[in-house]
Amino acid sequence: MENQFFVDSEYLSGAALEKKHRLETDPSSRTDHMEYLPGMERIRSDVRDQVMGQVRDFDYSRYTEEDVRAALGHEKCSVEDFKALLSPAAEPFLEEMAARARMETGRHFGNTVYLFTPLYIANYCENYCVYCGFNCYNHIRRMKLTMEQIEREMRVIADSGMEEILILTGESRTMSGVAYIGEACKLARKYFRMVGLEIYPVNTEEYRFLHECGADYVTVFQETYDVDRYGELHLLGHKRVWPYRFDAQERALMGGMRGVAFSALLGLADFRKDALAGGLHAYYLQRKYPHAEMSLSCPRLRPIVNNGGINPMDVGERQLCQILCAYRIFLPFVGITVSSRESADFRNGIVRIAATKVSAGVSTGIGDHESKYGGKEGDGDCGDEQFEIDDGRSLERMYEDMAGEGLQPVLNDYLYV
Repeated sequence: MENQFFVDSEYLSGAALEKKHRLETDPSSRTDHMEYLPGMERIRSDVRDQVMGQVRDFDYSRYTEEDVRAALGHEKCSVEDFKALLSPAAEPFLEEMAARARMETGRHFGNTVYLFTPLYIANYCENYCVYCGFNCYNHIRRMKLTMEQIEREMRVIADSGMEEILILTGESRTMSGVAYIGEACKLARKYFRMVGLEIYPVNTEEYRFLHECGADYVTVFQETYDVDRYGELHLLGHKRVWPYRFDAQERALMGGMRGVAFSALLGLADFRKDALAGGLHAYYLQRKYPHAEMSLSCPRLRPIVNNGGINPMDVGERQLCQILCAYRIFLPFVGITVSSRESADFRNGIVRIAATKVSAGVSTGIGDHESKYGGKEGDGDCGDEQFEIDDGRSLERMYEDMAGEGLQPVLNDYLYV
């Protein structure tokens, strides 16, 4: 595969450079991305077959205007209706889709919008994913926060008024072990009412441990559901194993997590098929675990450190709006998150239509909340960011803007008793 994304770094050793070239140019040098590695738990589940069977049969070019009109006319949106709403034939119906989505959002969520912020605590990674700023061959400043530094960052975030936090790490069991993440969860429980995790996939009992430490929900980006494309983009590391990643949300629910979130990274492959797969992944798991809270997002590719040329392929704001409206119509009870990858104008608009949750006060770097939002001069001791954000509004500004849109900003909707 031709390397479209990175130039060879002068910082790589000769052996590392040779291995990188071999991974990129010789597919036979890569492990089978459908084979489990030692220590990876296998679960018995029919969800994967259900999702991928529908995706394989999805020929979106065959849907017509009549199919779209029929889908919008049905009180309950079927899987077949969902496919029609994701098709190119639905693009001229975007206003009608938005009106229907807005009605469903108001019916099930009122005029509320939930606010949260992410906290990256480490950016070490053992994977080679060619589109990611954290990948193991990208020359960036690596950092892992100590518990003292994590607590300091959390205190700054909590002082801003935030009540929900999403803890993120790079995908390295060596540098960010499950025990380390668990200690971070315990700290987070001191400061926040809701604690989410976006980390590397783990086994059921490890999810159970993290839940006992204080984690409420787990977010996993499948990145792309296209199995072949996944293998081309993930060349090295545990993340290369596609089926283990797919089953992560179900293992999290088996481990006691209250909720799970799903996402494809739009622009890596055929975005319509990835959007279908993400929606169906949440749909079939919801039917299997009706007590669980489900959430969807569909972020687009953003520029990354050392390469500003990575952008979404064929996914404009109209297409993104179409997908979010289709999600809301098909899954009216499911939360929809729109990240700071998108512009302020887009996020201001989509929360009035389909989205129910937005991030605020965002930093994708390691250890820089205190310098950015705590009123202290930065000392430069921070790890590099994973990608560039497009909406950097603070919690206070986001709260004001959402209220100005006629919405009711909510910082927490869950109380432990």
